[in-house]
Amino acid sequence: MIEWCNDIAAGLMHALQFGVFLAALIGVLVGIIIGILPGLGPPVAISLAIPLTYGFDPLIGMSVMLGIYKGGTYGGSISAILINTPGTPAASATVLDGFPLAKQGKAGKALDIALYGSVFGDAFSIMLLCVIAQPIASIAARFGPVELFSLLLFAMTIIAGLAGKSMFKGLIAACFGLAFSIIGIDPVEGLPRFTFNTVFLESGLSVIPVIVGLFAISELMSQIEAGSVMSGTGSSVPVSRNKEDNYATRADLKRCLPVFLQSSTLGAFIGALPGTGSAAAAFIGYGMAKKRSRHPEEFGKGSIEGVAAAESGNNAVCGGALIPMLTLGIPGDVVTAILMGALMLHGINTGPSVFTEHRAFVFTLFGMLLVSIFMLLILGKIAIRACRRLTELPQVYISTVVILLCVVGTYAASSMITDVWIMLFFGIVGFLCVKLDIPLPPFIIAFIIAPKMEQSFRQAMVISSGDPSVLVTHPISAFFLALTGFAVIRICISQMKARQKNRA
Repeated sequence: MIEWCNDIAAGLMHALQFGVFLAALIGVLVGIIIGILPGLGPPVAISLAIPLTYGFDPLIGMSVMLGIYKGGTYGGSISAILINTPGTPAASATVLDGFPLAKQGKAGKALDIALYGSVFGDAFSIMLLCVIAQPIASIAARFGPVELFSLLLFAMTIIAGLAGKSMFKGLIAACFGLAFSIIGIDPVEGLPRFTFNTVFLESGLSVIPVIVGLFAISELMSQIEAGSVMSGTGSSVPVSRNKEDNYATRADLKRCLPVFLQSSTLGAFIGALPGTGSAAAAFIGYGMAKKRSRHPEEFGKGSIEGVAAAESGNNAVCGGALIPMLTLGIPGDVVTAILMGALMLHGINTGPSVFTEHRAFVFTLFGMLLVSIFMLLILGKIAIRACRRLTELPQVYISTVVILLCVVGTYAASSMITDVWIMLFFGIVGFLCVKLDIPLPPFIIAFIIAPKMEQSFRQAMVISSGDPSVLVTHPISAFFLALTGFAVIRICISQMKARQKNRA
């Protein structure tokens, strides 16, 4: 214990050196800006940063890239709240309550809650990374395809909680999400499916154009239909005259504290599972928060608990995903896979031996991550003020900029013009869903989670030679299947009670 404390103290001292501190500061700032822009995000920014930082000291290069990772994951919430456009897939759940709060004149409150939730989740996961990285990694190492399928199946039960007034319409949306998610190359057999002999569909539908289309383009279409865009007057986000609506009060933070803790724990654990990602953690945290909330009816209409759950969950993944990367040499998500490649270029191989061969380097990274928590808080506050000023412009200008950002961001993410057409297609789909009162969250959840769930299930069947009993003979898998069954029963009972109440 004493040795660990000395290592952390030494790491903090090294992290406060001017070069490391400045590199992390630049990384967080660039990450926030990249996160705000729809379609870009941490993977693209970090990939571009690798050649730029290759000639520097490994610690300087990693400080920049980890800063981008953290800042980018948070930055997506700003555009999600202010313009109904998730800057990153991780902010897909934030838009569900963030933008409704902004339309109520509570954009300042939503942005504050998102920032505090991000900082809390980030700090929580980094503390776990510093203290119990190896024990958590050993638990995560037990998650094979069987366990991961059961976990994601349990996550799919969130769809029922976000189906809105009509469970039938929610299931329709989920089925559409499942249908679109299977377009592309079969993950096991390697054969194209539902591509209609078109080459660009063989790679499947990217998350970015789908999300940007469903939320941003559909919202712009709704505004054009209402005539608010072409009028050229008024801002897209009203400002409340009540001062308490423009910032998070102590009562708000007290109400959100249990949500911060719950979603941060889930996010850190999910981040430690290879291949899950921030978007899944945000939706799982959001669904759990709604089930345990005293005011579940507010979710989807402007709940600060919903924003808190989404942002603390997706940011907690950052520290959680570093756990298997450092201790086992297994990337937790796309970003950590890129970071592993960057470390290998600098001659540092991750895995169990990294704590002995590069102990000083690892603990300096820990120190840098702890210091960057305060950077995220300060720079996040500055970004909120700057972006809120921009929303005071007339709506016609904002809508023009949003369309430009959507097109440029979607194209930049893949350099394929077909993704722009896919974005426009899903913009029409989202607009029709809004008109028909079909909820979008079940669509997004199914679209994001289904591919990994299918791949895990099919891998499990290959490993067990087609024996489905393997799902219940593995203890961890059986546990999550039991939770799924319990959740389904609870949902059915609540639906029956709701019907009886409506009849009465």
